[in-house]
Amino acid sequence: MPQALLAETVQYKPGERLLVVNSAADPCVPALAQQVGELVLAEDSIAAYARAQAALQRMGKAGPPCRQVAFHEYALHEAPATMDLAVMNILYQPNNAWMRCGVQMAAYALKSDGRLYIEGAKDRGILSLGKHVQEVFGNLETLAISKGQRVIYALKREQPASNLVAPDLAAFASGKMDEGTSLLLEALEVRVTDSALDLGCGSGFIGAYIAERASKGQATLVDASLTSVAATCRLLAERGLSNARVLASDGIQAVRDQRFTLVATNPPFHLGGIQTTTIAERFIREAAQVLLPRGRFYLVANRFLKYEPILSTYFGEVEEVAGNSRFKVLRATGRPLPLEFEEILEEI
Repeated sequence: MPQALLAETVQYKPGERLLVVNSAADPCVPALAQQVGELVLAEDSIAAYARAQAALQRMGKAGPPCRQVAFHEYALHEAPATMDLAVMNILYQPNNAWMRCGVQMAAYALKSDGRLYIEGAKDRGILSLGKHVQEVFGNLETLAISKGQRVIYALKREQPASNLVAPDLAAFASGKMDEGTSLLLEALEVRVTDSALDLGCGSGFIGAYIAERASKGQATLVDASLTSVAATCRLLAERGLSNARVLASDGIQAVRDQRFTLVATNPPFHLGGIQTTTIAERFIREAAQVLLPRGRFYLVANRFLKYEPILSTYFGEVEEVAGNSRFKVLRATGRPLPLEFEEILEEI
């Protein structure tokens, strides 16, 4: 992806207010930020926001005021018609619902004569999204095309601010349990006193399942997505699970000092629209850090993904405990303490 295309295309004036629509991970954000008066990141991922902040600091320049607003709560906290320009890269949008909501958000946020710039590739849906932009803004122009990427542009005409209500979480955090998660739950051994971690909890199905069965224990659910955290909070409340909590956390960041008898995860294997094992491999390393000796770690993955070698590096016994033609559930055990330490703990 030509990382400079969006930065080279956006036209701005000193002191303008820039809205970045769920695209804080885009490498162009620090460069754009240096040219504006205020930067607002309507961002779902606390991890992407933290990386954008770090990138701004590394530039070594006094940047503009920068703040984050949860993507799904923008209309709840921000007034309409306050931004001069908005940018979005569809590579960082999980699906079409996010893209369309981003366009609606820009229409709500932009002043009259405010400008919207969207970057994306044809195979990611930029052409179909362009039709939606045309419907909302009444105009559309393609400003640049390079190496499969294009930047489209729309101008907000003189009109009342578009209505934007807080979107239903169901449109962003799936309300249905996927096949991999279902397979994991069938294989999961939960003990009544478990202290458990659902790492990258998504909609919260794994952690809620554990909390229901660990009635004398505790379940902690973490995710970097603020939408996932909100959806999980709702699920736990609906099920009346007082022994479960959910935290916004980039991996184990919020629970690094805690230890668990059980860790479970269904890690994503797409990052920025590209297939990768990076997230799962990180989760494996981090699970090993917080899992107690002889604790259990469960991971569900597509069958073609080879996580067994890295699991064997960080854990004791590793085995497949469930699977089908598409998915597999792997269980790994925390390495036991040396015998002399176990004897000391038994005496205590």
